Amino acid sequence: MNDIRRTILWVIFGFSMVLLWDQWQVFNGHKATFFPHPSQQTAATPADASKPVTSGGAVPAGVAPVAAAPVVVAEKVPAPAVAKEQFVVTTDVLKLTMDTEGGSLVRTEFLKYADTADKTKNFVLLDDSKDRIYMAESGLVAGAGGGAFPTHKTIMVASGSHAMADGENELVIKFTSPEVGGIKLVKTYTLRRGAYDIAVKHEIVNTSTVPVAPQLYLQLVRDGNKPGGESSFYSTFTGPAVYTDAKKYQKIEFSAIKKKTADIEKSSSNGYIAMVQHYFASAWILPDGMQRNLSMDAVDIGASLADCCYRVTMVAPLEAIAPGASKTVDAKFFSGPQEEKMLEALSPGLELVKDYGWLTILAKPLYWLLDKIHGVLQNWGWSIVALVLLLKIAFYWLNAKAYASMAKMKAINPKIMEMRERLKDKPQQMQQEMMRIYREEKVNPMGGCFPIMIQIPVFIALYWVLLSTVEMRNAPWALWIHDLSSPDPFYILPLVMTLTTMLQTALNPAPPDPMQAKMMWIMPLAFSVMFFFFPAGLVMYWITNNVLSIAQQWIINTRMGVPPKFNLPKF
Repeated sequence: MNDIRRTILWVIFGFSMVLLWDQWQVFNGHKATFFPHPSQQTAATPADASKPVTSGGAVPAGVAPVAAAPVVVAEKVPAPAVAKEQFVVTTDVLKLTMDTEGGSLVRTEFLKYADTADKTKNFVLLDDSKDRIYMAESGLVAGAGGGAFPTHKTIMVASGSHAMADGENELVIKFTSPEVGGIKLVKTYTLRRGAYDIAVKHEIVNTSTVPVAPQLYLQLVRDGNKPGGESSFYSTFTGPAVYTDAKKYQKIEFSAIKKKTADIEKSSSNGYIAMVQHYFASAWILPDGMQRNLSMDAVDIGASLADCCYRVTMVAPLEAIAPGASKTVDAKFFSGPQEEKMLEALSPGLELVKDYGWLTILAKPLYWLLDKIHGVLQNWGWSIVALVLLLKIAFYWLNAKAYASMAKMKAINPKIMEMRERLKDKPQQMQQEMMRIYREEKVNPMGGCFPIMIQIPVFIALYWVLLSTVEMRNAPWALWIHDLSSPDPFYILPLVMTLTTMLQTALNPAPPDPMQAKMMWIMPLAFSVMFFFFPAGLVMYWITNNVLSIAQQWIINTRMGVPPKFNLPKF
């Protein structure tokens, strides 16, 4: 009876520790590790258009606060005298919809990535429709001298080709604003063949008779809904992020912005702002050395969606521009897949939007190795199998010690069971006798746990690598598996995984206590149920690990003279 009570207490204690760890992760801004929250349909309080909302960024000395930037977003402006129009621009990898209102990007379609739900359609990231608000905008707001300048609400004149012709490597689209407040803004988008990043040049011309000092703002505006097709059984981050050299990568949940508890670095001279979701991201990047203020807030843009939107903004104060002079600011806009090598080449720290969480230090080399293996095998499914095989080889001696300890436990298990039956009414004497047997047989009951625990961070890191790698999307393995990022359509892999988990559990020595023996079976079976909804690539990795572990355990047991025996549950 005491053993049963102890077992129940240990189970409750262990489960409590898992819950505490999960909430600690959420409290510190990380994704929940074990129990992801359901997709949130967040709705922040709409901003009052009659009241200016400050950007929240720290303002350098001598520069006026940038209260005007949020005002132009939150206001429901009257219809312009000149009607705006949208048009489509196409390269070999992108299909963009651009708007003459502000020269903004309002839709990005990726021609080489299929949609999550409907494989016959291309994946769309930025979108301005009845179901989704997600846009990239830029413009000018007043600096120390005040004034009204061209913003992303100003109707501009577009020029340039709308499609990249065969043999061309660049496509240039130019937007020219009318004169507003003595300033003319010319935006020039330069798209390159095969690239998801776009060079965006902002030329600011002072057409007035006095010096002006505007501020350039770049922002991403998005609704708070989770992307379609997200699983309820594992958690991925959706929301804004900023990166600076000082505080590195900072991601913020929409709920924190809604509650006004978001804490980010307010001022920097480097880095980027981004909107992140599973597999894809968008980002505005300014040149290093250029001062900028950073902010995040919730705004009402008068959309038809029930929720309002969230905005991450970067505002760069500019030096005074003399009458008749101009100033050019070169920015870069990225909208595309989280391909790690491509992101690393674009900007320092941009690869961190592919979020491995707190195990990044282990996950990055694992992805590097997986990518190298794929370069040889040219199949992501077989690359996963090969990577797990290499990890098992690397941890062979640790696993050997663990399985050797389990084999010793199995060898003395009959003696333990006989002793427990003989002393079942004398629990204190039973514990003493059990420790004597362990001591005489030189068996450490925990000897099989510690070597395995050391490997757990590595395999959790590999889990995040496989979950975060966009190359797995629509990547086939063999036979019926045509997409490693989606669940097995016939549930064959999860069934195989459950079977291998049961075999592995049966090979382990049965705990002397009947309650512990039952728990040893219930926990793996409950865990296996989750894998019916996990991506096929993750299930493949777990199956491979299980099969290799069973083979190694079988060989070690045989060598030690302990015939492999399946300890079936007794419920």
